This record gives sequence, structure tokens and C-alpha cells, in this order.
Amino acid sequence: MTSTPPSRTRRLTRTRGRSVLALAAVAALTLSACGQGGSGGSGGDAFASDFEGEELNLLMNASHEGAGEWLSEQFEEETGVTVNVTTVPYDEIASQLTLDQQSGANVYDVSAPWYVSLGDLAADGTIQPLTEYVEANDDVDVDDFIPSIWEPYSQVDGETYGLPFDGDIHALFYNTEILERNGFDAPPETWDEYAEQVATITENESSDGVYGAAVFGEQSPMILGASFANRLAGFGGEFLDENGAPAVNSPEAVASLEALEDIWDDALPTPAETDFGAGNSAWFAGNVAFIENWTDLGVRSQDPESGSEVVDNWGVTYLPRAEAGEDPRASLVAGFSWVVTGNTEKTELAQQFIEWAASSDVNSDLLTALPPTGIDPNRVSSLEDETYGDEFPELQEVNRSTLDGALAWPTGENATEAAQILTDELAAYLAGQRGTAQETLDGVQHEWESLLGDG
Repeated sequence: MTSTPPSRTRRLTRTRGRSVLALAAVAALTLSACGQGGSGGSGGDAFASDFEGEELNLLMNASHEGAGEWLSEQFEEETGVTVNVTTVPYDEIASQLTLDQQSGANVYDVSAPWYVSLGDLAADGTIQPLTEYVEANDDVDVDDFIPSIWEPYSQVDGETYGLPFDGDIHALFYNTEILERNGFDAPPETWDEYAEQVATITENESSDGVYGAAVFGEQSPMILGASFANRLAGFGGEFLDENGAPAVNSPEAVASLEALEDIWDDALPTPAETDFGAGNSAWFAGNVAFIENWTDLGVRSQDPESGSEVVDNWGVTYLPRAEAGEDPRASLVAGFSWVVTGNTEKTELAQQFIEWAASSDVNSDLLTALPPTGIDPNRVSSLEDETYGDEFPELQEVNRSTLDGALAWPTGENATEAAQILTDELAAYLAGQRGTAQETLDGVQHEWESLLGDG
């Protein structure tokens, strides 16, 4: 296993610290997590004989194909249960599940959809409530889940419908060689500094095919919507206010859209067409200085077998903030949750599987597995896992920003449609088809109030 270079570890120490509350959460929850859960717990030999020889059908995100293979192999080895994995694009999971259940086909027993879709899936009966199962089962170890992840990844109107699977925050990755060539001795702390560094690098090196940043701008909530959410987190904004009412036209939201516009013309051409494949390819080839990406990108960046040409030449830090010195804040831009389908005839087995798949030991193993699995921490204990800390200390440090106050998307009924409306309007604004940023987000606010209510 390749280790993270010590020089990159030292560079990260310049970044400002987390809040006292977050640090307290690490200490308290790590202690509570000791000895809990794990692949050898109730999800392993304890029930192997009960289900040996059975099959379980799983639907999950295409980018989690490697994780699906790992989970299938390990679960069969431990229990004798065959897990058949089907993968589709992330934005098709919810519709595929709903069609499967409402048509009566009932092919799937378990899935891991984007957490934003939980409300819609719960409303139409596509997924089962898990409240009684979780409350009656100490082995689930709810207190060990990262605090800011647990509620949005699992709860709908006070009921539990999912168990967190993939933590999925964005961090800011940077190419150390490109920064050094352009006279920057550290990555940016603020969004203004970020725009300045991106513009300088693009001006200096675009003629050689090197750009300041790869910006995910394709018209999808998890792509362009994520780029906006990163800035909303950095400017201290929220999607919903403390009363649950939409707040997507706040001053912080307007500043976020304007910050995204600031780097649009200096990014890898063309940002409106840049998806994960295009952005990641440019990053791994060493053709962009910055990329906002999931923290598992660091595992792939340090793995030459994954096609990385930036081994030992990258660093990672928190997302920029509005002002230097402000506490870093995570954005839960993606994130996936384990669910049990509404009509499965294998509810007990499905529950056992998701308990195992969401356990600390399984999450810890997936974080550093090779080939990389694309999975990020969902638990405090796996975040603080010794192997993860030894091999990827910078990734561990950045992921600690999830502990307190991370920005989450709305997750109630109609949340998926609301996310798409926002994304469509962001794309229209950045294409020059709308008025001001404020006017654009005022329109989104009106539509969100119709869809989600006013608190």
C-alpha cells in the first residue's frame, strides 16, 4: 500500500483548525465506538447459517462498482449469501427502484440511492422504514455515525429509512508542481484567493494545455449542483433556514453563484460539459492545478495502477471559505444510504446486509482498499481508523470537517425535483440566459417554496 508523502502532511497543517465542538465529537464518539459493529459482528458468522445459499439483489451507483464487487465477495465469504449487484448512474437509482417496486417486478432487495431521494422513495412506499429495526438493534451503533451525516442520510420526518454508506464530501485537491511553477507556496484559503490562483495559472499555462481548475459544471445536481453547494458551505449559507423554509436566495447563496461565475471562464474548457470523467482525467494527467472532488480521489491519485500521473505531486485541503481564518465547513454534496425495498420478501436478510455494509469495519476496509472503491468515511470510528490515518493522514484530516455543521441538501418529499430545478437555473445563469444572480435565485426560491413549503 502506498503511503501519503510526509511533505504533504506538513503542508496541511497551515489550514485553520476545526471547531471545539467538532473536536469534542471526535473524542466522545471515538470512545463510544470502540469495539462496536464491524464485519465480524452480527452481520457475519452470527447469522451465516440462517441465510446460507440464499441470494440478495442489490442496485447501486455505477461509480460504486468496485465497492459492489468487494461487498459481494466479502459477504458471500462470511455468510454464504450470493449478492447480485446491478449498477446504474446515480440519478437513475431512485426511478429504477420506484419502477421496480410499483410495477410488481420486485427484483431488488437492497439499494444505496443518493440520500436526497430518501423522502420521495419513502413517500411512495419504494423503501421500508427501519426505525423499529434500528432502535431494537444496538449493533447498528447509531452513535458512531458521523453526527452531521446521520440525520440527512437516514431520516425522513423523524423516521429512519436508511443507514449511511458513502460519506462523500468534497475537498480541494491541488497539484503541487503546478502551484510551485506559478509562484504559489500554498493553496487558497478563501474563494477570492482561489479565483486569483486559478486565473493566474490559466493565463500562464493554458497555451500548454494546463488550466487553473477543472470545474464540474455538467447540468446535474451532483455535478454542477455540487459545485454550487461547495461555495454555499464556504460562504456559510444553507439550503433551508432553521425553520425548514427554503433559503436559496440568501446573500450567501448569491455570493456562491457569483463565486462560481468568477472562475467559469478560467476553468478547463468547457465547464458546462465537464463531468466526473473529463475532470478526473485532466487531474490524473496533471493538466489542472485544482479540482473539487470527493476525498477518495486521494486514494486513486496515489495509486499508479489507477492511471494516476500525479503520484506524490498532489495535496488536499479544506474547501475555501469567505474569509481567511474561518473554520472549514464540509458540503455533503453526494452521499449514499443503504435502504431496504418496500416489497422484498427478504426483509430480514436485507436488514442484516445493510447493517453489515454500514458497519465500522466494512467502511474502514473500503476506505483504503485497492483497487480504490470510491468510498469515504461514514463513521467516527472508521474516520479515525489507524490504517486510514497512517496511509492518508491528509484525507483523514479533511474528512473531520464533516463532524460538525456540514451542509446537507434537503431530503424530504420533492427534494430531488427541487435539486434539479436549482441546477437547471444555475446552468441557465452561467450560460448567460438569466438576469443577475439574485434574480436567478429569487426564481429558484419561489419554486422551492411551492415544492417544499415555507417551513
